[in-house]
Amino acid sequence: MNIYIDTEFNDFGGEMISLGMVDETGRDFYAVLNCQDPSPWVAANVIPVLGQPYASLRMLQQRLQAWLSAYRTVHIVADWPEDIAHFCRALITGPGMRLDTPPLTLEVRRDLNSEASAIPHNALEDARAIWSSAQKTTTEEGRP
Repeated sequence: MNIYIDTEFNDFGGEMISLGMVDETGRDFYAVLNCQDPSPWVAANVIPVLGQPYASLRMLQQRLQAWLSAYRTVHIVADWPEDIAHFCRALITGPGMRLDTPPLTLEVRRDLNSEASAIPHNALEDARAIWSSAQKTTTEEGRP
């Protein structure tokens, strides 16, 4: 199953603040982590549109594992490499330990974007826009 993802994070290279995911059927996942010291830009543009209470990293991981368990295989698609990096870090639960997930593959596609997001900088709405962008690209170019 293709799953389109987006993350928000505390400036370039900063900690993940939220993770949004949507599959080809529209089934979604969204989780928000507490950002202790947001940059001014993040405080003005990301924090106000999170739209959900904070979860601990452990709670995010438990929910993510349960959500991903519905699939036999997962192909993660993002429009930005740092989204993939944050997703992969969320899979790690401790030294030598990780979430129990179905087989995963990862893809970064430069032809996708979240420009049509209903709520820019909300990771779930941005993931939905990336999914929509992929559908449009597939329709126009016949790309799988």
